Amino acid sequence: MSQRELFPKAVSVMGDVERAALAAGYDLIIGVDEAGRGPLAGPVHVGAVIFEQGYFDTPDENSWWSKLNDSKKLTDKKRDVLYDQILEHALVSCVVVGTREDIDEINILNATKKAMVESVENLMEQLEEAQRASVAQVYIDGNQYIDTELPQTAVIKGDSRSYHIAAASILAKVSRDRYMIKMHETWPEYGFDRHKGYGTKAHREAIAKVGPCVVHRQSFAGVKEHLEKLRKDPA
Repeated sequence: MSQRELFPKAVSVMGDVERAALAAGYDLIIGVDEAGRGPLAGPVHVGAVIFEQGYFDTPDENSWWSKLNDSKKLTDKKRDVLYDQILEHALVSCVVVGTREDIDEINILNATKKAMVESVENLMEQLEEAQRASVAQVYIDGNQYIDTELPQTAVIKGDSRSYHIAAASILAKVSRDRYMIKMHETWPEYGFDRHKGYGTKAHREAIAKVGPCVVHRQSFAGVKEHLEKLRKDPA
């Protein structure tokens, strides 16, 4: 079992997580966050990222990373720009998908944790052997822990307190939104391009009218009541 701790709730300034890690003598750290735990449709996406040690040490309001924030607080355009910057500047990064099937089989929390574990393993595999030995801590947005041998810290509202977690949040959010827009091309009647699978009034009404499709989470309230009309092929 890895070392577990909860990052102090009183800290709320972007970059304080990185500064605390530096003060603790940590080298490389992993930021992890998810997008899509709440929707009625689609997978959950988990982003994970590592930047070079000290990448964020010197404050610079003109830097690309000064714009990093909780992905939900950014416009689509800003997220898209930052998404490309993260991929360009991160030491390693990845997005792992927790499938709709996983969500229905083991529930959304466990599917998310499974994808988080896979994302950490993915990053470690990408690193050189010497770099792997330098990874000191995993920082996860929220208050949940995952099954990893690496030390881990849960950070409440971590996507507004850590550059690494904010970057992971953007990777997850952008990749999931793009997936749901793609699903809209196959299933336009649900409006996935607008609500990205969340349970808006229009989305719930569409499910009730035409039935859910295979993209919908069949174990979720708002969907499971209509499974007798489940659609496996587009109209």
